Amino acid sequence: MLVKIASAAVLGLEAYQIEVEVDSSKRLPGQSIVGLPDAAVKESRDRVRAAIENSGFEFPPGYFTINLAPADTKKEGPLYDLPIALGMLAVSEQVPINNLNGEVILGELSLDGTVRPINGVLAICYSLGKKQKKILVPRANADEAALVGHLEVIPINSLREAAGYLSGKISIPPHKVDIEALFQHEPEYGIDFADVKGQGHVKRALEVAAAGSHNIILVGPPGSGKTMLARRIPTILPPLSLDEALEVTKLYSVAGLLNRKGVLITARPFRSPHHTTSDIGIIGGGRIPRPGEVSLANHGVLFLDEFPEFDRSVLEVLRQPLEDNKVTISRAHSSLTYPAQFMLVAAMNPCPCGRLYDLKQNCTCSPSQVQRYWKKLSGPLLDRIDIQLEVPRLKTDELSTMQPGETSMIIRKRVKAARNIQIERFKTSDIYSNAHMSSKQVKQCCVLDKEAEAILKTAIVHLKLSARAYDKILKVSRTIADLESSESIKAQHIAEATQYRSLDRNPSTGSG
Repeated sequence: MLVKIASAAVLGLEAYQIEVEVDSSKRLPGQSIVGLPDAAVKESRDRVRAAIENSGFEFPPGYFTINLAPADTKKEGPLYDLPIALGMLAVSEQVPINNLNGEVILGELSLDGTVRPINGVLAICYSLGKKQKKILVPRANADEAALVGHLEVIPINSLREAAGYLSGKISIPPHKVDIEALFQHEPEYGIDFADVKGQGHVKRALEVAAAGSHNIILVGPPGSGKTMLARRIPTILPPLSLDEALEVTKLYSVAGLLNRKGVLITARPFRSPHHTTSDIGIIGGGRIPRPGEVSLANHGVLFLDEFPEFDRSVLEVLRQPLEDNKVTISRAHSSLTYPAQFMLVAAMNPCPCGRLYDLKQNCTCSPSQVQRYWKKLSGPLLDRIDIQLEVPRLKTDELSTMQPGETSMIIRKRVKAARNIQIERFKTSDIYSNAHMSSKQVKQCCVLDKEAEAILKTAIVHLKLSARAYDKILKVSRTIADLESSESIKAQHIAEATQYRSLDRNPSTGSG
């Protein structure tokens, strides 16, 4: 006897349907799983046997051949446990076969028969599209599955419950989620820009960066507040739109991080990997390809503290996602693409001892040590960073002041207003902010008057700017104009944007 049950597999952020075929024959008892299963799929034989027996069913005699079709694609993970067990119960006529009406069934089984959560359910539900109307998922995954409105999501607690539902003995109402309610409350960060004393020009630069999603690097001595400022950037970013939230949630679901974040991620991601992270950890990939930090920071912030301490190979792999806003991972049999539309925030000391720009303490590094330190960062990488800023040590009167600074809420209102202008500007394209404008869009949206054009030409000559740096200044100036609700880019906007290229102005960094 042969039974076929629909299931699914995840490939990158997409999914495709898998057919689990279970066939029984009168041979010596045993099982074989075919269709390019990995170790986790092969081990399902032991989990399924224990789950069937501990759920009060009889493990059927005979030899079972389990085929995961199509047979030429790799099958990974334990999500086929539940359909395999139900197929065996259907073959042995313990679950009526006529009640298997093409439902997609997913779930990992515990030895006692309970159904455990799996990764990538949201990606699977989206990829199924409107071809499928009903899906059985672990109850722990029901909230994320229900985010796809057209699907009838049936939450399952155990193998016995799934068998009872398919045989018509019990009724399980479809699971629903109120998506609008998830966006009603703004996230609580516990930190605020008002906590940071002084550094007014740095706060202004961070506001501009947040408003246009521009990459920024902060260079300054230890204790100047670089990390403190960077960690407060999420507090001034506007909330995610529904489309952005669903894309971020899908990434975290595939990476297996969603259970720690909740049903729908509504706050922009902030990722801060340690400088010992490998290039695969940053960019993604591995034996079983998974999203890296650049993708987990999608629509949010990737903060790299102690920037030059990362391996050069790790820093160089950032160049492509910074330019293309996506990552493509190629393997022998497949090519996966993950989104990587993130805002890079980097922080570093100006030299190994950190006191190169410090007016109170003398630098102990030799010129060659400083040059070697900066050589860890290639010119093309720094060229891709829109805003480059020196962060000086605070003065004594700034440290001792008790007057609070501007709150994150006030700054966020300005940032949100500027982002709304950009959303309206790019409503017919697939970008959301000025930082991601193409060359054609820069020409259309960054028209300069004669005075602004003269200032920019002077900056190009004196700073010896590259074509990419020229585009970066135009994009940043467009954001500054948006913060002032100005339709045109004026001379003061170009002048301010040019001031944010401090590494181009300072030859001692060795970055020229």
